[in-house]
Amino acid sequence: MSASLHDILADVPLLGTRGPEDARIEGLAYDSREVEPGSLFFALPGIHANGHRFVPAAVAAGARAVVHSEELPSYDPAVSYLRVADPRFVMSPIAAAYYGHPSRDLAVVGVTGTEGKSTTVYLIYQLLELAGRGAGFLSTVMSDTGSGEEPNPEHQTTPEAIAVQRMLASMRDAGKDFAVIESSSHGLATYFNRLGDVDFDVGVMMNVTREHLEFHGTWEKYRDDKANLFRAIGRGSDASGKPLKGRRLPRFGVVNADDPSADYFRAATTHPVRSFSAAGLVGGPGAPKAEFVATELSVDSKGESFTIIEKGLRYRARIELPGAFNVSNALAALLAVSGISGLSLEELVPLLPRLKPVRGRMTAIDRGQGFEVIVDYAHTPSSFQTIFPPLRTRVKGRMICVFGSGGERDIEKRPRQGRIAADWCDIVILADEDPRGEEPMALLEEIAAGCPELERNERLYLIPDRHEAIRKAFSLARPGDLVALLGKGHENSIIYSKGTIPYDEIGEAEEALAEMGYGRKA
Repeated sequence: MSASLHDILADVPLLGTRGPEDARIEGLAYDSREVEPGSLFFALPGIHANGHRFVPAAVAAGARAVVHSEELPSYDPAVSYLRVADPRFVMSPIAAAYYGHPSRDLAVVGVTGTEGKSTTVYLIYQLLELAGRGAGFLSTVMSDTGSGEEPNPEHQTTPEAIAVQRMLASMRDAGKDFAVIESSSHGLATYFNRLGDVDFDVGVMMNVTREHLEFHGTWEKYRDDKANLFRAIGRGSDASGKPLKGRRLPRFGVVNADDPSADYFRAATTHPVRSFSAAGLVGGPGAPKAEFVATELSVDSKGESFTIIEKGLRYRARIELPGAFNVSNALAALLAVSGISGLSLEELVPLLPRLKPVRGRMTAIDRGQGFEVIVDYAHTPSSFQTIFPPLRTRVKGRMICVFGSGGERDIEKRPRQGRIAADWCDIVILADEDPRGEEPMALLEEIAAGCPELERNERLYLIPDRHEAIRKAFSLARPGDLVALLGKGHENSIIYSKGTIPYDEIGEAEEALAEMGYGRKA
C-alpha cells in the first residue's frame, strides 16, 4: 500500500517539519527493526526504551519520514521529519488515513468490560457468520481479518493503532461487512489512543470490576477510559449513520443491567442503549430496567438452557458453552447482532447451539483420568468469584486450583485472589503466570498473604515452575475432584525478566496426564 505523506497528515497538528514536504509512504512502523524502504517511522517515548534513540537505525533501514516529539541530534536532508506533541497519539489518525479509513466502510461493534470480552466478541462474530453476514474480528485470543481464524501471538488485547487499522483494512478488502473489536481499557485510553480513529457503530459493556490499576491509577479512571467506547459511537458518521447494502446502520449501546456501572455507560452516549440481565436465572425477575432478560436456567454437563424474555415474548434458548456466566455473554451477543444486522430473535436464537467456545475459556481436558481438568483464563478476583461458585456447586469431590498473578501489574489484587481461592477451593497451588521483572517467589507470597490459614504443603503450595505445579495438582487429585488451571488460558508463552518462554497450558495439561498413563483424548 502506498499513500501521499501530505494526505495522511491532513488531520495531524504539526509543531514543525524538516526535509521534503511530500513523499510516497510505503508502510508504517514504530519498531526500527520492522522499517522497510519508504516507511514512516514513529519514534515513541516508550516505558522501557525511547524510540528517538532508534531514529538513526530507522533512517538507515530506509525510513522516508519520521514522526518525533524530541529534538534530534541530526537530520538527513532526504528524510521528512514531522515534529508533534505526542507521536503515539497521532499514530492513530495517521494509520487510519494511510489505510483509507477502513472502519467507515464496515459495521463496527466494540466490546469492553473486565470479564467476558473475548467470549462475547467471538459469539458476535460467530452469530454474524452463521447468519450469512460476513464478519471479521480481533480479540485477545485470536482474530479473523478475512483469511480465517488465527491465534493472537501477543499478550495484548488491543494492538497498537497501526495493527488495528491494518486489520480493519484487511477485513474491508476481503469483502467483510462487519468487524467486531475487543476494546480494552488500554486500547480506549487516550494515552495510547489505539482505537481513537475507529468509527464504532455499536458499543457493548459487559461489566467493570477491578483491574489494571497499575496503569489507570484508580478504578474510577479505569471505568472512565472504558466508557470512551460509548463516547465513540457514531464518531465518524453523519447524522443518518453509515450506509451498508441499501440501509443506514443504527448506532446504539448495549449494557449489562446487572452491573452497577450500567447507568454510567448509558450516560456516556447520546445514542439509544439496550440492556440485558441474567439476574433472573434462578427464577427472579431480572435486573430493573432490563429489556432483555434470561430466566428458567437449566444446566447440564454440556451447557445451559434458558428462556429469554423480551417485550413479553418468550424464547427458549440453548448454548453448548460451559459456565452459566456464558448466558450473559450470549444475551449481549444477541442484542448486538439483532440490532446491527436487522435479524430477528426468531432467526438468531436457533443458531445459539452452534456457537463454539473460545480456546482456553472453561476448556475441559479429558484423557479418561477420573477427575475433571479445566483450563480457563480467569486471572482477576472478579473472575474467580464468577467461576468458583458454580463449580463448587456441581463438583462432588475436592476443588484444586493452580494460578498466579501477572508481574508489574496491579499488586493489590494478589491477596484478594488468594482469599477468594481459599474460600472456594480445598487445595491452592500458586505458580508463575507472567512474573515479568518481579521475583517469582516473592510475587506468590503476596498472593499467599490472602489465605494465611492454609497450611503450607497441605492445602497451600508455592511452586513457581508451572510445569511442576500442574503435575503436583494432578498427583493430588482423586476421582471426583476438579483441577482448575487458571490465568494462562489461550496464551502461548510465559514472560520472565530474562525473556519469554513458549508455553501452552492445554498442551501442558495433556502431556502431564499422558505421563500419568491416561491416554484417551476427548
